[in-house]
Amino acid sequence: MEHTRIKELLKSEEFGKEIIVKGWVRTFRNNQFIAINDGSSINNIQAVVDFENTPEDILKRITTGAAVRVKGNLVESQGKGQRVEVKAIEVSIIGDSDPEKYPLQPKKHSLEFLREIAHLRVRTGTFNAIFKVRNALSFAIHKFFQERDFVYFHSPIITGSDAEGAGEMFRVTTLDPINPPLTDDGKVDFKEDFFGKSTNLTVSGQLEGELAALAFGNIYTFGPTFRAENSNTTRHLAEFWMIEPEMAFYELEDNMDLAEGLLKYVIKYALDTCPEEIEFLKNRLLEEEKSKPQAERSELNLVDKLNFVLENNFERLTYTEAIDILKASKPNQKKQFKYLIEGWGADLQSEHERYLVEKHFKKPVILTDYPREIKSFYMKQNEVDAQGRHTVRAMDILFPGIGEMVGGSQREENLEKLLARMAEVGIPEEEMDWFLDTRRFGSVPHSGFGVGFERLVLFTTGMTNIRDVIPFPRTPKNAEF
Repeated sequence: MEHTRIKELLKSEEFGKEIIVKGWVRTFRNNQFIAINDGSSINNIQAVVDFENTPEDILKRITTGAAVRVKGNLVESQGKGQRVEVKAIEVSIIGDSDPEKYPLQPKKHSLEFLREIAHLRVRTGTFNAIFKVRNALSFAIHKFFQERDFVYFHSPIITGSDAEGAGEMFRVTTLDPINPPLTDDGKVDFKEDFFGKSTNLTVSGQLEGELAALAFGNIYTFGPTFRAENSNTTRHLAEFWMIEPEMAFYELEDNMDLAEGLLKYVIKYALDTCPEEIEFLKNRLLEEEKSKPQAERSELNLVDKLNFVLENNFERLTYTEAIDILKASKPNQKKQFKYLIEGWGADLQSEHERYLVEKHFKKPVILTDYPREIKSFYMKQNEVDAQGRHTVRAMDILFPGIGEMVGGSQREENLEKLLARMAEVGIPEEEMDWFLDTRRFGSVPHSGFGVGFERLVLFTTGMTNIRDVIPFPRTPKNAEF
């Protein structure tokens, strides 16, 4: 007889039916009530043991964390808090768990402590819910693009180029770290390395994505990316996942429409397919906020916040308009911003982005046409305006609580303009020759954007630290498990 998953049993009405349930013990009370979880649901099923007729040595081994097999009858529950339970006929232990050593005891653990035992934290209700939502969002991303006839394209993880020009990359090498081969002028000789040149882990699949878009029309990449940025904030990881679509014949408006459509689609999918998990995370958040002063509490609960994205058309405005709003804003006038907005050209910080979304417009915001100087070399340049300002066809989508959720642009398809910009920022032409071929042979207007997947999971789960929405976080001085 096969075992039945707990998720199915909790919905079942086949009372009296003999079933087998397998899972891990969450709690064992009064030598009688076992709360069992098998990962299929954030909820446990209760098995009621006839302790007088169960061998003493078995009862002793029913401890938190132990794996058990229970054969019994599904019955309507007599107790509070559950609709069904299992009246046990036979209990056997599949795998013991020493209660003195098992770190996940039936009590509230801090998220910081759970990060230290990331290999076991997935057994808790909170992380069951988070990773179920992560799974749903991941599937929804593929579903969204596949329904629109996009090609899923795998860009390389090892690369010789720095897509962002940021320089914060992890080197990939097989050279001896103590005695690397040197050139005549004393530099490391990468010709002796595995790939015959200096290579790194990718920071973005975008440039390779552009090559594919100019063959297939519409593509998306969805894979791991790496930044060697020594940043220990609650919003940065050294290894994270990125969704990066690239579309031929798309101008900036089309790009914005697609990005807004994607975000609404995947958040709605998570709400529709993970209602129990999102409800659990909503209640968890409400409980957590009780300890905060009123001023720091969120105005919206998690479900309202997700619906806030679904129900509003994103406000679209230019960077220049945003600067005027921020400059005149109360927090700027009263010097409450950490970074005051003096004038045009300022790089917007998270506090400014959140002010526009949460206080000024009270809806998600898409900012466009940023100053050329603060954006990447590949973005399409606008005509210089009457004030002599150089802007590019960039677009960032800003969300409540998070700030930037999406960064993208229309790409510069004009070869001469792209070459001039590369020379200005010091990117060698010969290094990017393959990329420039897309502008030499059948160039077309095209656009794309990137979504940091963990930021999307962070927003959808209501968690506050990005390390809690990826199974094994990679951060400065931390690469455990």
